[in-house]
Amino acid sequence: MRCRIIKALSGFYTVDSGGEVFTVKARGRLRLDGTAPLVGDEVEVEGGMVRTILPRRNAFVRPAVANVDLLVLLASEVIPVTEPFLIDRVMAIAGSQGVEVLLVVNKIDLSGPSKLADLYRRAGYDVVCTSAVTGEGVGAVAERIAGKVVALTGNSGVGKSSLLNCLLPSLGLATGEVSQKLGRGRHTTRHIELFALPGGTYVADTPGFSAFDTDQMERLLCEELQYAFPDFAPHLGGCQFHDCAHRAEPGCAVRAALERGEIAPSRYESYCRLYDMAKAQKPW
Repeated sequence: MRCRIIKALSGFYTVDSGGEVFTVKARGRLRLDGTAPLVGDEVEVEGGMVRTILPRRNAFVRPAVANVDLLVLLASEVIPVTEPFLIDRVMAIAGSQGVEVLLVVNKIDLSGPSKLADLYRRAGYDVVCTSAVTGEGVGAVAERIAGKVVALTGNSGVGKSSLLNCLLPSLGLATGEVSQKLGRGRHTTRHIELFALPGGTYVADTPGFSAFDTDQMERLLCEELQYAFPDFAPHLGGCQFHDCAHRAEPGCAVRAALERGEIAPSRYESYCRLYDMAKAQKPW
């Protein structure tokens, strides 16, 4: 029987066959091979066991989810304040796997007009400003995720569960207070689960991550990093050297665009930080 994994918890997997939802375990060989099932996997189930994981279109470590059509990245400009580098790193990881990103700047009832929204729209990303309190922008998010397998991610306390409650009020997901002292939220989501919304939409609410958690994210290859920045795209191929790293090489079209104000300084700084991190990674 072919199913989709919609929940993973303590070695048990809840699967949806399209007409029935039930719980199974994974075949021991899958764990030994290091190919443990992920939420979002399409699998073949037999005798109460996941026997085969069908080929994945993509897979993420954090959030641990596979076959995502759209990554919805939540951010906030008030407590907790989302660091732009964190946004850029997640976007680069998604871009490296060919996954579209929707940036949702939440809590605009508290922050007012969003500088983050302006920054990332200029960089070529789809951005929606929302308030899970007033409902502003929630309809626009619903339109963009319709019919897709979506993962919500972002640092703790930005309102992932609150937004999901707005999209499907019957869920009644727990939400947490944000610590005024620490500037971050409590983890109210302890596992990953796909929730079915009308119209064939699946949304995964995932545990929030902090700046420290990004150390566990997928490794990026420095040679491929430039392609994960859409604001670099119009300038690639215009450099003096075909293997330009866009750091200190003469005749770099990307740095020339930066000087002209066509690329935001924070975006270029994120690229340089990610490039150095990728270059420091060992190939084994």
